[in-house]
Amino acid sequence: MIKKILMIFITLTIFSCGNNNKEKDFVISTWTGAGNNFEEEKWIKKINFYDSLGISEVLIGGSPEVLRKIIPIANKKNIKVHGWMWTVNRPGDTIANKNPEWYAVNRNGQNSLEYRAYVNYYQWLSPFHPEARNHIINNAKKLMEVDGLASVHLDYVRYPDVILGADLQPKYNIVQDTELPEYDYGYHPIAIKKFKELFNKDPLTMRNPHLSTEWRQFRLNAITSLVNEIVEIAHSKNKKVSAAVFPFPEMSRQMVRQAWNDWNLDSAYPMLYNNFYRENINWIGFATKQGVSDVDFPIFSGLYAGALKSTGDFEKAINISKKNGASGVSIFTADGLNDQQKSVLVNMKINGEIK
Repeated sequence: MIKKILMIFITLTIFSCGNNNKEKDFVISTWTGAGNNFEEEKWIKKINFYDSLGISEVLIGGSPEVLRKIIPIANKKNIKVHGWMWTVNRPGDTIANKNPEWYAVNRNGQNSLEYRAYVNYYQWLSPFHPEARNHIINNAKKLMEVDGLASVHLDYVRYPDVILGADLQPKYNIVQDTELPEYDYGYHPIAIKKFKELFNKDPLTMRNPHLSTEWRQFRLNAITSLVNEIVEIAHSKNKKVSAAVFPFPEMSRQMVRQAWNDWNLDSAYPMLYNNFYRENINWIGFATKQGVSDVDFPIFSGLYAGALKSTGDFEKAINISKKNGASGVSIFTADGLNDQQKSVLVNMKINGEIK
């Protein structure tokens, strides 16, 4: 009897400790930029600011050289640094610019260097062109050589938006109630040739190519194989790979041809910017739960601070992400938090609710 009681006590203790660890392991992170110039005092100040809010991981867009200088500063505050890279969308890439055949092509036959959908910085490489793929992989390899990097963080690893969020369409004076040819990418000549060889069909002659599940999956597979190749290389070097992705896999497949539930990632950061889609905060919980159920790696809910300006909204977005299985949240961006939002994070830190 005593032995049985002792076993129950041990089980409850382990369970309790497990729950406590889970509570403490909830991570607050943020995206931020560094560029190619390093200013030591600026980064000491930024890291101290992040630490004061309980932010323990930072996804930094910057050159490998700059990241190498930031990491020792972050280490002093036990803050992990991820290398945030623009993967397939490569605005201002001086190497790619010399090779227009590397760029993604839309259904109208326009490549992304010459026809820039929505915004000027949309300059997308094609995952079907072998030299473009090698260029993308080499960019990732450069980050893999940075000692102490928590992960190579892939962003813009998809096609241009074939469908914009409901709140974004009016900004570009667009109504996208179907897939319009100028925004429907993946029609690179190499892709067309390979698809025709496999299926004896030409997507360009289909009346409704958006209804072809084979054609959609064919394009999804090109991005998936690119990501998984990067992951395989990174893992061979004992490096991790994470990615900023669209809200949940089914939605991302439809909107940007991104099947991130098929990727061999170490973690994902779905960008749950509810205002882009005219959704309420409960939608953040729904999208988090869906993402968590679709993959077997950790999910960190991406929150757009500009849409969560009140204390109640910001706090609810964090808590609803946590409740639905997120391992943490990532804020875009903590640099612009107002005093009310900062107070939410400070209180969470004081109460031991975050890592």
